[in-house]
Amino acid sequence: MFAPNTLLNLQPNRIVRRESQPPVFGIESALQQKPNRSLPLRVAVIGNHLPRQCGIATFTTDLCDAITAEYGSTGLSVVAVNDPQSSYAYPKRVRFEIAEGDIASYRAAAAFLNSNNIDLVCLQHEYGIYGGVAGSYVLQLLEHLVMPVVTTLHTILREPDPYQRIVMQKIAARSARLIVMSDYSSHILEDVFEVPGEKIDRIPHGIPNMPFVEPEVYKESLSLGGKSVLLTFGLLSPNKGFESAIRALPRILTRHSNAVYLIAGATPPHVRAREGDRYLNQLQALAKELGVEKEVIFRNRFVSHQEMVALVGSADIYITPYCHEEQAVSGTLAYAIGAGKAIISTPYWYAAEVLDKGRGVLVPFGNPYAIAAAANRLLDNDAVRQAMRQRAYAYGRQMVWKQVAQSYMRSFVRASIRQTQPADLRLSVQTAESSSVNLLLSA
Repeated sequence: MFAPNTLLNLQPNRIVRRESQPPVFGIESALQQKPNRSLPLRVAVIGNHLPRQCGIATFTTDLCDAITAEYGSTGLSVVAVNDPQSSYAYPKRVRFEIAEGDIASYRAAAAFLNSNNIDLVCLQHEYGIYGGVAGSYVLQLLEHLVMPVVTTLHTILREPDPYQRIVMQKIAARSARLIVMSDYSSHILEDVFEVPGEKIDRIPHGIPNMPFVEPEVYKESLSLGGKSVLLTFGLLSPNKGFESAIRALPRILTRHSNAVYLIAGATPPHVRAREGDRYLNQLQALAKELGVEKEVIFRNRFVSHQEMVALVGSADIYITPYCHEEQAVSGTLAYAIGAGKAIISTPYWYAAEVLDKGRGVLVPFGNPYAIAAAANRLLDNDAVRQAMRQRAYAYGRQMVWKQVAQSYMRSFVRASIRQTQPADLRLSVQTAESSSVNLLLSA
């Protein structure tokens, strides 16, 4: 059974541009161009950073690259958080490193930022990347900073435990602005954590500016020519629900014998250190048990940006079979939308919002039969699949990193302006804020 928002209001097909070679695009090419303007503030971003292998590291790196492409690198720096017993060869923009489990290093980071004329801090928040109960060590850093803070919230819980609630409330109180990536997350901040709506900025998860092309453009380079490609990519963990898609594959193969399911991604390093590739081994064993080991293709590594582009580009259908409703954002789903993919997903918060209005198919959690039915219907009907792709791609244009970088800068300037005003002038500042932001950003 298809969800009510599925495959509605089909639009006539438009001509889809074909490329003889996979196109080159994205943040890397943008960085080769001269920035349009200079950075109006000295900004330090706190979070994980590549080459550390995790979603927050990828996001922080891409955000900094996008700001650099738009405003230049002068005035932009990073404070990176290292996981236990790890060190990384960071780029020059990483000026200071925090040891996740060492509370003293959080205070040292605050002292470093305070002494280096930083105008504003942009904190990337995910409970699990900071030390202490519910990531509480980051509060030591925030309490000692003297400049305004803008916080990007990657996880927002509808039913937090007492420790998670306290940490989130303290972060919200210390932050001049809070950035979320969906309307649903904004509602939870207001309803559960009692954050005023005027303090929240809704800025979408950034994506590369990918062209709308046929999957065949990329398939040959990946040795997938002639295949109907189903794809999921991202770090491997049991909450991702890959087994549901594998269990769906036999039913898909009865209708589409050329189908393959490509799983691209590796076990997170901290999980591998603790338990090895146990989940990957379970998935491989399941594929063998079901007799589809040749049709399930594992790319067991942390993929580069350009490889990710090719993998997503090759997909006829992108699948996010995640297990839990309380997922506030998915960078991999954002990328699939931006590439104009036909998408099947379970109805976690972020997916339910961004795949509305026929931009994707929602299926129940843990239901391989529904995944198979959705995949077969999309593979059976080119017109339906193409119409869904076009709707997703059009929606994704607001998520391109160039626009996201500009939205972040507006939030930064708002925070900086309001931080410098006496309390009794805040109301007048609010009425003049829009013109002031535009004036600073055009400088």
